[in-house]
Amino acid sequence: MICKKKSEIKPAVKILPIYFTFLMFISCATNQRLFMEMDSAVSQSNFSAALDELIKGQQKKIAVYPSGNAVSLYLDKGLLEHYAKNYANSSNDLQIAERLIEEAYTKSITEGFFSYILNDNTKDYPGEDFENIYINVFNALNYYNRGNIEGALVEIRKLSLPSGKLDMLARKYEYTDPRTGGNLSDILQKETGVSELPQTIAVSFSNSALARFLGALFYQADGNAESARLEFNQVQRAFSSNAGIYSHPVPAAVEQARNVPPGKARLNIISFTGLSSVKQEAVITHFLPFIHPVLSIGFFKIPVLVRRPSVITGIEVVVNGTNRFYLELLEDMNAVIEDTFNARYSNILLKTYIRTILKYAVADISAIETARKNGDAAGFLVALAARTAMDISERADTRMSRYLPGRAYIGGINLDPGTYSVIINYYSGRNIISSEKYNDVIVKQTGLNLLESVNLK
Repeated sequence: MICKKKSEIKPAVKILPIYFTFLMFISCATNQRLFMEMDSAVSQSNFSAALDELIKGQQKKIAVYPSGNAVSLYLDKGLLEHYAKNYANSSNDLQIAERLIEEAYTKSITEGFFSYILNDNTKDYPGEDFENIYINVFNALNYYNRGNIEGALVEIRKLSLPSGKLDMLARKYEYTDPRTGGNLSDILQKETGVSELPQTIAVSFSNSALARFLGALFYQADGNAESARLEFNQVQRAFSSNAGIYSHPVPAAVEQARNVPPGKARLNIISFTGLSSVKQEAVITHFLPFIHPVLSIGFFKIPVLVRRPSVITGIEVVVNGTNRFYLELLEDMNAVIEDTFNARYSNILLKTYIRTILKYAVADISAIETARKNGDAAGFLVALAARTAMDISERADTRMSRYLPGRAYIGGINLDPGTYSVIINYYSGRNIISSEKYNDVIVKQTGLNLLESVNLK
């Protein structure tokens, strides 16, 4: 009798190791330790070394960026190439990332279906809205640094023109339920009773001061005074229409760049500092009544953004050893990232809830059926094994670019045309933690004089 029961139990549980292994495979997220060497090189502003580590990391048995995360691979590689001043390579990588993001929107419904049943990591990472925006910002700088102003303007126009990326983003998440007038987050909390779910907010970011300011400079360099005037106006509008993101004053450097005195040349400085927020997995628990006690506490795993603090508190520019000025914050890129990411929280929560409930329901049915045939002990083991498998299989999708900056600063000075030395000092409190020196900086009266500095500490 006992042998018979064991024999009967075996069919009910023999597939669990296979299922367990499969779920471990599909849920495998990139181990953060794989990024350690890259992060270390980036913190020392050794971007060429970071690129070498990225290439080596992709050749390992477990790649730093798995095949389903090509968007992050090419975006991070493109950013590191940009910081290393390999502008042509950077453009190539960023364009691949942009194309992959576009293709992700036209993928078949199959991937979306399996992400409901298994987890979001089963489908190719489609990129975040903020990544799709900053691709064009950095590619515009790539083109400028290669002497191609028209190419830079093409990238900016992808963002700023009507029906461009910024315009589309402003309308992307305008969902209101016609029956209740509420948004999806409110409805989900009401239907599920899970009150701990983060509240979704509408996208307030609809105009990038960074993109507009660069656009104005590029139009000036192109001799298009009217378009430059409109872009400078849009910088002001970005601040007034996105107060939650632009809570700081409009930099004085914007108006100074707009009105350069006759006979003078303008040296503009832009600096990117810190590292952007990254996603981490958070776990929300919720009691699930009427199912097996082993399964009664549901774990909902969702991605949340966590800021990476920067030690940089001030940026000083010294020209020819005498002229000194400080850069001003133009765009808090972390605030943009958080705003655009939070806007789609409702969709993330809905998928997570449906997927988790389905898994728990299937596990409960299996446990009940096994208990009915083989006793409570067997049902308990099936429930326990299923719970372990589910805990491993359910992983929040924490994929994203790791090497976007956290902030963008600008400043400048009006000079006589000529050649100058420029030192950029990065402060942490009262201490200079690093300096960049540029010798023989040619400042022309016509065209654009834009010096870009990057310190991601």
